[in-house]
Amino acid sequence: MHHYFCGWYVKCQSDTQTMAIIPAIHEGNRSIQLITDEGAWNVSHLCGNYFFSRNGMKIQLHTDDLDLAGEVTFSHLTPVKYDIMGPFRYVPFMECRHSVISMRHRVDGEMHINGVHYQFDNALGYIEGDRGYSFPAEYAWTHCFFEGGSLMLSAGNIPFCGGHFTGVIGVILWQDREYRLATYFGARVVKMADGAMVITQGSYQFTAKLIEKRSHPLCAPVNGHMIRTIHESACCHAMYSFSKNGQILFAFETDRASFEFEYGGEI
Repeated sequence: MHHYFCGWYVKCQSDTQTMAIIPAIHEGNRSIQLITDEGAWNVSHLCGNYFFSRNGMKIQLHTDDLDLAGEVTFSHLTPVKYDIMGPFRYVPFMECRHSVISMRHRVDGEMHINGVHYQFDNALGYIEGDRGYSFPAEYAWTHCFFEGGSLMLSAGNIPFCGGHFTGVIGVILWQDREYRLATYFGARVVKMADGAMVITQGSYQFTAKLIEKRSHPLCAPVNGHMIRTIHESACCHAMYSFSKNGQILFAFETDRASFEFEYGGEI
């Protein structure tokens, strides 16, 4: 029997600070994880007040190792045009289903995390979600804001009909246009090794490279239980490029990327 989890990833980023809060429901329990530039915390037995919505969040949590309090508001959300899972949304029994709630929006407010003040004035936000029973055994994920845009891409080893395949989902929001990279459009992983992923889809090629990680441990679901340890860099040094027919549409390096690379082997 597979057990269930449902979680959301709520990222807030200013010019100098990054914070992501991950509320989740799993096996009838509730938890909140927090990751910043400096560390990560997991509150599995909630004791405090908290509220999350598409319009913002308000939190007061106090544990032995985490004091978290504050309120932020979200405005001008940018949802994707349609479900990121495409036709796979109708496939039963998938171990994990992804959703993108907003690729880029405005964040205003403040949080206090163990005495450190996080201020968000006309800052940037991103929200996604996952539900199912387990994360893929191997996967890579990245998100990054950049001038005029926002990008998200994930690739993972997906069990399907007794076998496996490498699935890809991604959105590049750039110059008021949405580019969709996905297995259901023919996207293919041509490299997944050494912190780098190279994805091709028709005439397009997308490359993401983790240059210097600043990872912290987070909990991830296995059969509905948050017992797996993964590592995320909420704010790290990475490189991205996107091209069509060999012509570069954009390429940049940043020290504001978010990255998880949970691949042990090489594709």
